[in-house]
This record gives sequence, structure tokens and C-alpha cells, in this order.
Amino acid sequence: MRRLDRYIMGNVGGAMFLVMLVVLSLDLIFGYIAELEDTRNDYQALEAVIYMLLTLPRRIYDYLPLGAFMGALVGLGALASSSELTVIRAAGVSIRRIVWSAMKPALVVVLIGLVIGEYVAPPAERMAQSQKAVARGGAGNIADSGGVWHREGDTFIHLNAVKPGGGLQGVALFRFNDERWLVSASYAETATYQGGYWQLQDVRKTFLSRDGTRQERVAQERWESGLTPDVLGVLVVKPENLPLGGLYTYARYLDQQGLTSGQYWLAFWKKVLMPLGTGVMVIVAISFIFGPLRSVTMGFRVFTGLIVGLLFKYMQDLLGPMSLVFGFNPVLAILIPILINGAVGAWLMRRAG
Repeated sequence: MRRLDRYIMGNVGGAMFLVMLVVLSLDLIFGYIAELEDTRNDYQALEAVIYMLLTLPRRIYDYLPLGAFMGALVGLGALASSSELTVIRAAGVSIRRIVWSAMKPALVVVLIGLVIGEYVAPPAERMAQSQKAVARGGAGNIADSGGVWHREGDTFIHLNAVKPGGGLQGVALFRFNDERWLVSASYAETATYQGGYWQLQDVRKTFLSRDGTRQERVAQERWESGLTPDVLGVLVVKPENLPLGGLYTYARYLDQQGLTSGQYWLAFWKKVLMPLGTGVMVIVAISFIFGPLRSVTMGFRVFTGLIVGLLFKYMQDLLGPMSLVFGFNPVLAILIPILINGAVGAWLMRRAG
């Protein structure tokens, strides 16, 4: 029986690996073409290659649920097409035992995803975004199209680029009074963290009042801010690419500042429930093989799998922004598609049994 388990695991695990290889190859090719259209200043073809390599862990993490789902569908589908599943079941092996054997590679995928999502992808993604911003000339323009916006108290902050070591390029500070009138605008070429405050370099300041404007330029200025290099490491990366600890800490920080934190709580719960979602998708794939797709061609199985996988993704992508707009709990936006798919998989498995 152990040999049979290893055989099923090998087929399903191998199919998952091949699916991931194909999907990642296509994603890297099209992603690199898109990056070539974004070249500017020192960000050229070689820098785009480095950027793609640094973002590879994040791409792997993003596609792991799809790879597990499609791999289970293709791997078990190949066994069904060659009538091996029929022979296995005729030998007295229960569907539950086959399902458990097919789920083991999915558990490995989930563990790999947890490690990559927590310890590999976030620092690599942070380095990729920082190096790209610096190479594209983050310090040269106050109105840089990229960068990071943040609000702290009555000050709106824009950072053109955050260096991998924690330094800043292109720091714009817009301060408002209690009546929401702009009272001053400052721009510093660079900033370095001095352990409790930032030292701004080459600062140009404009003061606005009812009597007119006044400009000033200083070589250095001390900037007191709650933004530490650790917090900035969160800001330069999209919420869905942050580790769980960073998401939770920054979401709490936004709540304390009275700012909107829904996007970060949504990303937090999406990462927390990713293992459950992956397991449910694999159950759905297995139920298709024993249910309505047991006698169809491999091409149709792959097509059906793509449709189901895309529907699952689109449901989460639709409900996520809806939770932010209408104010319902982000957990529901992630759980509802998982529960629907789980109910469909359980129903199909019951019919097959």
C-alpha cells in the first residue's frame, strides 16, 4: 500500500511541478517584456533581468495555489485516462485513501508557500522595488510617478525611492494646518535614519501664508517622524507581498493613526487562509476526477480546471474590494469563495462515493 501511495504522490507532485514550471515561464517572459517598456535612466535591460529574478519568489508564491489545483487535476486525470484509477479502486483501495495520497503533495506545496511567503518573498520584493526606484531616478523629481505616499498627523509625505539599506531619495513633506490649508512644502534630495529621527539633506522649503510665500534652502534639517526603516520596508511593498507579522503590525499602526487599514487586513486574512484555500481547491480538483470529469479528455480537464481556478480567483478579487467599499469584514471576502468551493467539492465527492 505504501508503494501505491508513493506512486499517486509521484504523479500528482510531478504534475504540480510541471504546471508551476510552465506557468512561471510564461509569467516571466511576459513580465520581462512589460519591464522593458518601463526602462528609464539607469533602469535598462540588465536591471530588468535582476528585477525579475528578485520578484521570482513572489511569483512562485502567487501561483502555488493554482499549481496545486492544476497539478492534482492533471496528475489524477492522467491516472484516470490510463484506467489506472479504475484498477486501483478495483483492488479495494477506497476513494478516501486515494484522496489522502493526492493531498500529501498539496500539503508540501502549502508548507513551501508558507516559507516563501514569510521569509523569502518579502525581503526579495522589497529589494526589487527599491533598486528599481533608485535606478529609474527616484531623487530627480518631486512629482515622480512612482514612490510612496503616507500621512502622519497633519503632514502628507511622498518618498520617491526607499534604498535597500533604509535611506531615502526624494522626500517631499506637505504640512497642513487645522483648517486644512497648506502652510509649508519641503523637498529633500536624500535622508538618512539616525536612530530616532531622519537627517534631511539639501532641503528646499516653501512657506505659504495669507501675506504671500517665502522660500528657504538649508543644507541639513532634522525630521522627527514615526516612520522607521522597518515601517518603510512595509510601505514600499504591496500589502499582499508582505509577511504576516509586517501586515499585522502595520495594520495596527494605521488603526492607531486613524488611517484606513482595510487593505492591509484584507491581505493579512488572505495569507492566513491561503493554506485552507489551497486545500479546498485540491479537493475540488480530485472531486472532478472521480465525478463529472472521469471519462473526458485531458484537454477538457485542463480547460475546466482553468475556468474553475479563474472563477475562484475572480470571486476573491471581487469580494475583496467590495469589503473595503461597503465596510464588511475582510475575512468574509476571503472565506466565502473558499466555502463555496468546499461545498461544491464535498457534494461531488459524495456523489462519486
